[in-house]
Amino acid sequence: MKGANSFPPGWDDERVQDVIRHYESQTEYEAIAEREAAYELDGLTVMVIPTELVPTVRRLLDSKELPGATETAAAD
Repeated sequence: MKGANSFPPGWDDERVQDVIRHYESQTEYEAIAEREAAYELDGLTVMVIPTELVPTVRRLLDSKELPGATETAAAD
């Protein structure tokens, strides 16, 4: 028997599938433009961190209320 999928608040299978379709249908130029736009967001910083620190950083971010973060931002 398969285990039930667990999604973050506001997410469900349909939303996950929408995100997958979005990224699979992007052209290379659209993907590059989307990444470049992320660097220009006000109030956010993009940085490179060692891979082994990613779980720690994710736990830290999960414990904080992030200014400007919305549940719909990733689905747009």
